[in-house]
Amino acid sequence: MTYAIRATVQTDTALLPAVEQSAGRRFRDAPGLEWIADEDNMAPARHAELMREGTSWVAADGDDAPVGFIACERRGGALHICEFAVNEALHGHGVGRALLDRATDHARAHGMSAVTLTTFRDLAWNQPYYARRGFVTVTPVGDQPLAVTLRDEIRFGLPGKRRCAMVLTLN
Repeated sequence: MTYAIRATVQTDTALLPAVEQSAGRRFRDAPGLEWIADEDNMAPARHAELMREGTSWVAADGDDAPVGFIACERRGGALHICEFAVNEALHGHGVGRALLDRATDHARAHGMSAVTLTTFRDLAWNQPYYARRGFVTVTPVGDQPLAVTLRDEIRFGLPGKRRCAMVLTLN
């Protein structure tokens, strides 16, 4: 089956937390991170905000229902991935790759210099996945936006030693 990648619309915003919840089930098999599967998801209001910014896309099935999404925000000259999720049953089917490509294409088309994110170092579907897609792990310092994001994540309860920041530099 093929999935259409399109801009997020208002009616999607209430459906996206369920997509994130499905994707989050994968954490049940990640030692020490099982609790993430039961955490709150990005709120529909935040999805709506990023939709209005034009930096949120969904993968939609044949009925136009969202099965995945990538929600980003502009940070200076970069596009930052805030949340990225695909229904658990569709992992490994290219849906995530198509969403990531759409966000990257948007960043290039709008003259941005990079795509950034924070993720787990030691989970195959996190840092190793993004590295295969051309992202490079960086060590942000001080008040750099990625450093602030990592500190906020640690305050939220994510294990700092397992987190990293990554950048895909665009030409």
